[in-house]
Amino acid sequence: MMHIGDTVPDFTVECCHNSSFRNVSLSDYRGRWLVVFFYPLDFTFVCPTEIKGFDASSEVFKSLKTDVLGVSTDSVHCHKAWIERDFGSLSFPLASDTNLELSRQFGVLIENKGIALRGTFIIDPEGVLRYSLIHDNNIGRSTEEVIRSLQALQSGGLCPVSWKPGDEMISPK
Repeated sequence: MMHIGDTVPDFTVECCHNSSFRNVSLSDYRGRWLVVFFYPLDFTFVCPTEIKGFDASSEVFKSLKTDVLGVSTDSVHCHKAWIERDFGSLSFPLASDTNLELSRQFGVLIENKGIALRGTFIIDPEGVLRYSLIHDNNIGRSTEEVIRSLQALQSGGLCPVSWKPGDEMISPK
């Protein structure tokens, strides 16, 4: 399992971006921030609310020079069917972790079920893990909090509780 400050090992996963399939590697994102979020399964209840939340925030992520990658243990064909049925199109690809390696690497795999916990990870432009949040699958994540955390990381400063862009940062004396 990786820890904050670790360089994330390069990985390659098959993705579905709307109706097309392609392989994506972590190295493809070098030089840009990357939000990787894991979710349990396509065609479920909480997951589409999160997908819609990340998609609705696509312009904010774009303005922050940040790419988004969704990951589950479903196949790319399952992703394609789900995108077509429930979303029409998405602003980011959905990765297929059918061999469970990526979920295991990020420490989100529920081994006995073969699915991922809800995990959100922010990787900086140099490939270093800067943010990690893993929680129960019954709770949808907050894209607003992911964006706030990303902005705090990008600020480079010491950010107090509930910090938002424009708020004062902490100055060590």
